[in-house]
Amino acid sequence: MKIKQISLFLENKPGHLNTICRKLANSNINIVTLSLADTQQFGIVRLIVKDWERAKSVLEEAGHVVNVRDVIAAQVKDVPGGMADIIDAVGAVGVNIEYMYAFSFRKDQDAVLVFRFDDADKAIVELEKIGAKILTSQALFE
Repeated sequence: MKIKQISLFLENKPGHLNTICRKLANSNINIVTLSLADTQQFGIVRLIVKDWERAKSVLEEAGHVVNVRDVIAAQVKDVPGGMADIIDAVGAVGVNIEYMYAFSFRKDQDAVLVFRFDDADKAIVELEKIGAKILTSQALFE
């Protein structure tokens, strides 16, 4: 139920994000979702792609240091309090959310959020207890 996310640092200059997007596009790798956080000099780009191993290779060949992390994509009721229910469940058992970002599509009538937890397995157990739907890689890329 965990999904692989690749991340890399980029210098915070015009064109640097496009460079990685173009490298992936030229390799016929589609970016399913992306998060970009920046500081004054560098940014962290987090990507979810179907073929993460090939994407990692393409980006490393282009000179980037690429990290792979396990994340969880959870369906969240798209109503007031939907996200709060998720945060309550993992917080109640001491699981920390290291970061999260929203997904650009909906699954059924729900929103989809991507979470990086400090204890993903524990988070999955607690989220399933409250009936949260955790997406598999297969469901995510359908």
